[in-house]
Order: sequence, then C-alpha cells, then structure tokens
Amino acid sequence: MPEIELSAGTIEYTDTRQGAGGTVVLVHGLAFDDSVWDAVVADLREDFRVVVPVLPLGSHRRPMRPSADLSAQGVADLLAEFLDGLDLHEVTLVQNDAGTAQLLPGVRDERIARLVLTSCEALDNYPPGIQGRTLVAASRIPGGLFLLLQSFRVPFLVAMGSSLGGMTAHGIPYERVRRWYRPLLTNRAIRRDLARFLRSTRKDTYLRAAERLRHFDRPALVAWGAEDRMMPPATGRRLAELLPQGRYVEIPGAGTLVPVDNPAALVGELRRFIGESA
Repeated sequence: MPEIELSAGTIEYTDTRQGAGGTVVLVHGLAFDDSVWDAVVADLREDFRVVVPVLPLGSHRRPMRPSADLSAQGVADLLAEFLDGLDLHEVTLVQNDAGTAQLLPGVRDERIARLVLTSCEALDNYPPGIQGRTLVAASRIPGGLFLLLQSFRVPFLVAMGSSLGGMTAHGIPYERVRRWYRPLLTNRAIRRDLARFLRSTRKDTYLRAAERLRHFDRPALVAWGAEDRMMPPATGRRLAELLPQGRYVEIPGAGTLVPVDNPAALVGELRRFIGESA
C-alpha cells in the first residue's frame, strides 16, 4: 500500500488514482481497516478516484507517535491533514461506524464538497451500544483491553450480538475478522493507540459536532442501516434533520457495517447523490 508521513505518524492508504467523476474518500470505523470498503471501491473505481486511508483506530499496522493526539477530534484532524497531504479537492467524504468525518465540518472542511454519513456514532449515542460501552470500560482497567480482545480469537464469541455479530445483518467471515484484529492481538503499540482513542474521546464530542453540522451548507446524505441495532435509525434521522441540505435514506438488509452488508444499495445511493449534487 502507498503511505504518507503525517504529524502523528505514517498512514497507509488505498488510492485507485483514476475516474473522471471526482474524488471519493471512504473512512472506516473503530477496529476496521480499508478492506471494509472493498466492495464499494470495486464498484466505484471505474468512474471515480477512490481513496481509503487506514486511520489509527485499531486495525492500522503502523503505530502512531507516542505524542500523537488520538482522540476522536485528533483523528479527524489527522484525516484533514491526510486530505491536505494528497492535495485532494472537492471531495465526497463518506464515513461508516466511528464518526470522525462529522467532526470536520466547521473545523477543517475546506476540501469537502459533499458529506455522506452511514451508520455511525452521533449526537448522544456515544459510546454506542453494548459493544462501545464495553470497549470504553475495558480501556480504563489495567490489562482490561488486552483481555477483552482475546475474545476475537474465538469465532463463536465474535458472532455474538454483544460483539461484531451485533454490527452486521448477515454475519462476517472470520477471515476478515482475523485481518482486522491481528494488529491489536499481536502489537502492544497498536493496543496503546486504541486505548488512547477510547480514553480521550469525551462523551459530548458528537453533541458539540452536531451544533457545527447545523451550519454545514453543502450537500449531505445520511444513509443508515435499516437493521442497525447499535446505531439506531432514529439517530440517523435526527442527524439528517440537523444538516441544512441533509437527506435521509435507509439501506435495506444492513446493520452498522453498511458497506459490508449491502454495498450495492449503498453504491446506488452514492452515485445518485453525487450525480444530483454535481
């Protein structure tokens, strides 16, 4: 993978470097990497330049510097620095799961032409669901995060509704889970980075971001998983109502991991949204 040196450390990324329809930047969530977007990239790459950074949210393979700000806002600022570093303009920014992209409007949004938020942390839903609350609690107990992560070595435990099984409507092949969680299970510095994110992200982070979203005057799409239990659709509808040019759609047959559960429907909505707002 290509990589770029930023203030927090080295960031790997996918870049299709082609497509006349503009640039789409896809942002993954907590403890996922660029591969969560594989099906979406495969569909969009002929018509758009598609860029997917691997942010330091647990599945990254290059630890960040010890001094890096890895709070949610710090990671959002790193995303803005990434857009600057690649000199990307008029970007369609698409977020899933962790809400880092929604922290840029009103702060570092000069390169964003359109914003797409699929099922993600928002408003007062942080930490989200039993999964989010368990992660945050474990990060505050010495050795707690390491012990919790051992459950991801067991397919049966991963499939439970209180784990990744609760984030998807159709299940996830365990081979993908092994890819996502290998860095956390094998590298103490990666676990340190994730713990810093969990410990330093304040409960009111997304409420404060919501106030800034009220002034985001560019096209915005909120595409929520219709079967999402961790990020309830009611949260998505409230989020869309905040955005001056916001529109809300539900993706059928999808939980939190919309690009995994129903990538075809999501791509259809993305193409329609970009085409209508071009």
